[in-house]
Amino acid sequence: MHRKFFLSLSALLLVAAASLSAQQTSSIPAVSPAVSASSSASSNPAQMKEDWSALPLASSGLDMSRVSVIRVSLWEKEDYNEELLRAQWRTNDPIDLYVVRPKGTEKVPAILYLYDYSNDTERFRNESWCKRMTRGGFAAVGFISAVSGDRIRAPRPLNASFLGDLQEGLGTTTHDVQMILNYLDSRGDIDVSRVGMFGQGSGASIAVLAAAVDPRITTLDLLDLWGDWPDWLRESPVIPQEDRAKYVSPQFLNKVAKLDPAMYLPRLKSQKVRIEYILDDATTTPTSARNVMLKAAPENAKVLNYNDEAEHVEEWHANGLSGWIKGQLKPSWTEPPIDSVAPGQASEQQ
Repeated sequence: MHRKFFLSLSALLLVAAASLSAQQTSSIPAVSPAVSASSSASSNPAQMKEDWSALPLASSGLDMSRVSVIRVSLWEKEDYNEELLRAQWRTNDPIDLYVVRPKGTEKVPAILYLYDYSNDTERFRNESWCKRMTRGGFAAVGFISAVSGDRIRAPRPLNASFLGDLQEGLGTTTHDVQMILNYLDSRGDIDVSRVGMFGQGSGASIAVLAAAVDPRITTLDLLDLWGDWPDWLRESPVIPQEDRAKYVSPQFLNKVAKLDPAMYLPRLKSQKVRIEYILDDATTTPTSARNVMLKAAPENAKVLNYNDEAEHVEEWHANGLSGWIKGQLKPSWTEPPIDSVAPGQASEQQ
């Protein structure tokens, strides 16, 4: 009798689990072949040894045949469509990838947005941001760096951080940029011959590393570019003073030596490059490191030094965050002025 009871209970549980699974699956829109790229798709890529100091994918050790890109959500707006995709090519490291495309267009140029490691994905869901970034017929692609935000998860220790794992954060995300470009190329609705990348802080450093090994990135806009790691780690106030000895130790510096944007900036001779610094803001990039980065900049780079945040906000109002990149990718494009906002809101709306 007990055996029959347990068999019946097991059957009920199996039916309930199957019903719940069906409900969960039906809540996710189906992905059409045009916007999905599951290359030898696997929802749980195998663990592998990735070389964070080897920037090109071909020598990274990353298994590029085990890729899963699944659409989680689709939002259809009046002017654009936005997709939230779950991309994965490593164990325990799914990436939330936002792809926003303007309506009424076919193959469009794309701009990748990678902000400072302390930022999350919230801005990518902001309607104002999506409208501005897609205005003029451009796709906007947003994501966050490795070892930051919700990309810090078990089995990592609770105190894991982008700065504490700087070698991994830089190297892994540089590989991610190339994998994302591979995915965008596979879609058929993105023109990967016209790809730009906006990077801020640590995101700007990664943009330089990625562009140095991936010529598909033709245009770079770099705000508050980090680099020259010995000086930056020794002087930047971003590093807690009580932890600084760890960051300037020979062991730590050796790990990031091959990932210094100062080494790769001079190689960006075929790309269009703009470097922006706010001179009175030494909260992230010390003056010594900034000078090294500017000296390393390629001759074709456009350098903008703002005396203070007010000057930067004035430039942003006149030309928009993406106005310069858009003009390089599509020379006929002119960004209309941005509606006036309070200076304190500028960085948030960008």
